[in-house]
Amino acid sequence: MFKGIDYYDIESELSPQARAVRDRARAFVEGNVMPHIGEYYRNGTFPLDLVPVMGGLGMFGANLAGYGLPAIDNLAYGLLMRELERGDSAFRSFASVQGALVMYGILAFGSEEQQRRWLPLLANGRAIGCFGLTEPDHGSDPAGMTTTAVRDGDGYRLTGTKMWITNGTVADVALVWAKLEGQIRGFLVERGTPGFSAHEIIGKLSLRASVTATLVMEEAQVPQEGLLPGALGLKSVLQCLNQARYGIAWGALGAAMACFEEALSYVEKRQAFGRPVAACQLTQAKLADMVTEITKGQLLALQLARLKDSGRLRPEQVCLAKRANVRMALEVARTARAMLGARGITDACQSMRHMCNLESVDTYEGTYEVHTLALGRDLTGIDAFT
Repeated sequence: MFKGIDYYDIESELSPQARAVRDRARAFVEGNVMPHIGEYYRNGTFPLDLVPVMGGLGMFGANLAGYGLPAIDNLAYGLLMRELERGDSAFRSFASVQGALVMYGILAFGSEEQQRRWLPLLANGRAIGCFGLTEPDHGSDPAGMTTTAVRDGDGYRLTGTKMWITNGTVADVALVWAKLEGQIRGFLVERGTPGFSAHEIIGKLSLRASVTATLVMEEAQVPQEGLLPGALGLKSVLQCLNQARYGIAWGALGAAMACFEEALSYVEKRQAFGRPVAACQLTQAKLADMVTEITKGQLLALQLARLKDSGRLRPEQVCLAKRANVRMALEVARTARAMLGARGITDACQSMRHMCNLESVDTYEGTYEVHTLALGRDLTGIDAFT
């Protein structure tokens, strides 16, 4: 059973609820993810049969309140995301899209009817959602989106393409962002909508166990009740993204911890020149650096949770945490992969799988560079994006 790294005794600060959430998620990953993740990754498949299991464990929208949602605190939620990504980024990504992007978007901006209909279904895994924001030519600049919505009688017609959409081909509902009369608005587009189609992206070398798709809207016919009434402008989009980025900052720690544990176990057993590789000074230096960076990331995430629970969290603080923890996890995964030697390039080990996944995590929900500029703007008051 995975125990994780807790060099600064963060465990002593966890509430009983947080420990229970962490332990349930850890048991789920041990029993359902780790025995099969090599197969899922190799075959490029996500186990949809586990979606209702995850829903039954309260993993979707876990830190949201109302409509029977768990409403756990944000520290417990962070630990949940950490444990899921320890298994594979695909599982944390699924939960993030379902809960932090789609469910949060409906809860924050939807009508009561939309909330009543969709939130219970999404929470228990009886429905799957996706978040249609990124376009082929507009990733880091969502304000430049070209997807449009025009009024058509009592509804709307949406035209445009969204790309790199997690869950796209398996989703029952897509939260799609489009410009209506020049203003960004959110729409719920259901599977089977005339003019709407989803196409799986193949050939990925990262996030292979995650479903990734292109959404195509060719005058897709969305009824009036599909419009999210409270979703107005880019600010609404960014509010959803901040929810997901918070979970990513925690999730990346899980991947880093998994890689560290794998590398440590290997070098303790592997013999070279008549002694364990762990006895080599350079190996010990790498381990010391890895545990130092992971511990710094844990403390950063812990304070981020405190800020979020107290209502004092600023978007730029989320940018810092996502930027720092994902890049740290990527470097830990690369170091661990090298420490595993030739064995590390096979799927008998997990570090290279995490390393490949983290290349995507480092890119989505705002690239390292975008978060760098967001922090620079916050620090100087000068916008260097353009």
